[in-house]
Amino acid sequence: MRIVAGQWRGRNLTAPPGATTRPTADRVRQALFDMLLHAPWGGREVFEGAAVLDVFAGTGALGLEALSRGAARASFIERDRAALAALRANITACRADAQCSVLAADALRPPSGAACGVVFLDPPYGEDLLPRAVAALSAAGWIVPGALIVGEIGRDETLPELGGLLAERAHGAARIGVWRAV
Repeated sequence: MRIVAGQWRGRNLTAPPGATTRPTADRVRQALFDMLLHAPWGGREVFEGAAVLDVFAGTGALGLEALSRGAARASFIERDRAALAALRANITACRADAQCSVLAADALRPPSGAACGVVFLDPPYGEDLLPRAVAALSAAGWIVPGALIVGEIGRDETLPELGGLLAERAHGAARIGVWRAV
């Protein structure tokens, strides 16, 4: 697993051992970021100077990819100890400590936070965590109207109503949805 594009292109990322964490595949991340950059509602300004939030962060690949492509700062929410260790190692390997904050927290009970323009959520499949996490994050101040919400769920799962659906794509076992927060 590696950073796909930007200033850290090709940088290898560490993943925790075992099956607890399911990192987003490089090709799925590439397709997702291509969509965000080339869609009529997207573009370079989606990331340039943006604050991003990576929830159920695991290795931090989504947030670090956004930083590599020009985001100003990234916050990561993860609660698994092994994933937190890998996440912190990946941030250090990218020399991004000053741009990142890591919260060892439950995404369904997040601490209060600063509004982010792009929110990535990659929860465990099949547990209907996406809508509950978005509601909790909104209540805690992380998601404001107009933010882009990017969620990954299992291919056979139904996309939840999270705002205005902008795009939906299936890639292997994953389905990606992009919403505009209302």
